[in-house]
Amino acid sequence: MIPKDPAMLLSYVNLKLRDFYSGLDQLCEDLDADRSEIVEKLAKIDYHYDEEKNQFV
Repeated sequence: MIPKDPAMLLSYVNLKLRDFYSGLDQLCEDLDADRSEIVEKLAKIDYHYDEEKNQFV
């Protein structure tokens, strides 16, 4: 289950991206998660996905 709290979501998603997925699309597909929902929630706490780093920064 994906965390609802933005700070917990950030930690969870970045860990998954670092350890298991080569990109956000793969993570979302595998976890059946809504990419736009993740991006919007993390943008509210001023984090944005960096494709080159494969993490939210």
